[in-house]
Amino acid sequence: MPVSGQAGVGAAAALDPVTIAGRLIRCPSVTPAEAGAIDVLVSALEPLGFACRRLRFEEPETDPIDNLYARVGTDGPHFCFAGHTDVVPVGDTAAWSVDPFGGSVRDGLLWGRGAADMKGGIAAFVAAAARVIGERGGQLPGSISLLITGDEEGPAVNGTTKVLDWMEAEGEIPDACVVGEPTNPAVLGDMMKIGRRGSLTGRLTVHGTQGHVAYPHLAENPVHHLLRMLEPFAHGRLDEGTAHFQPSTLAVTTIDVGNAATNVIPARATAVFNIRFNDAHSADSLERMLRASFDQKGGRYELTTECSGEAFVTEPGRLSTLLSDAVESVVGRRPELSTTGGTSDARFIRRLCPVVEFGLVGQTMHKVDERVAVDDIRALTDIYAAMLRRFFA
Repeated sequence: MPVSGQAGVGAAAALDPVTIAGRLIRCPSVTPAEAGAIDVLVSALEPLGFACRRLRFEEPETDPIDNLYARVGTDGPHFCFAGHTDVVPVGDTAAWSVDPFGGSVRDGLLWGRGAADMKGGIAAFVAAAARVIGERGGQLPGSISLLITGDEEGPAVNGTTKVLDWMEAEGEIPDACVVGEPTNPAVLGDMMKIGRRGSLTGRLTVHGTQGHVAYPHLAENPVHHLLRMLEPFAHGRLDEGTAHFQPSTLAVTTIDVGNAATNVIPARATAVFNIRFNDAHSADSLERMLRASFDQKGGRYELTTECSGEAFVTEPGRLSTLLSDAVESVVGRRPELSTTGGTSDARFIRRLCPVVEFGLVGQTMHKVDERVAVDDIRALTDIYAAMLRRFFA
């Protein structure tokens, strides 16, 4: 892949992360819309010497997605930053105290959809890269790249997974990656994600025989079978946890019978559940465990499962230490190494290189009046810059 050599030193000194974040927020990039967010990044990155590739992927019955891969430098070591410019819908606009796509600064806070998740984090990394490139006179002893998708908040079909396939085909294999998700629960520096639990959704349909409730011996009640089959999992925990993970959990999210009559035993009943699982399990082992348990309870049933990501962990080592040292040097605290929370695109990236996640405070992500402290955006820029200096040391 052709990449630029000499970077623009003058451009490097001019990038302000809060300004970039505000410009990104003003792009209403609700999945799958790109809404100009990639253009904002390209306009900031190209003057720094980044070669930018706009990668558009689509499949039948899916929305086409625009992604960005940008790299400066041709040699190793190669550091990659990953993030997403797509955001969730704003909901009731009238409930917001500001324009959700205004990107305004008020009371020391940057407001708008995506401020925390995760346009603020992307802006901080771009500004940090610019700073480090400028410090080195435009010449890096390695490479920096950005993998930016527009399909993280959606089905994740035409986003990071396809960019990774393209990177493999092009020989664009990073040595390390940081995903800029808002990992901190309360204060910048609280938490780094070194892995994520897996997520498996199951749909259990139990069949019976419809009949009159006054003559239950002439019917077979699937609801009763369903409750017996789910009872072993009613406590929610599947294990006691592992070295880096909390216990795996199963939560029933809905039970549907579709029966409007109070005097009829229904013919079928369906339950949907989700398992968040640690590295003691895989999607296949969980399905085998479920079927073995359901078989013991009897009854005619169908079970389908869908796994959106297996559990994974990047063992504490050079990458987590490098980033922890950078965090401590800026904010004076070392982040907890955690695997809590939902899923992220790190579950895909881990097949190419070691990956951890660190970004802004996530208290308002996906909420009305999403916002982040301007000082946190600037401090995160300092952290990312310190991380890059250590990486290239």
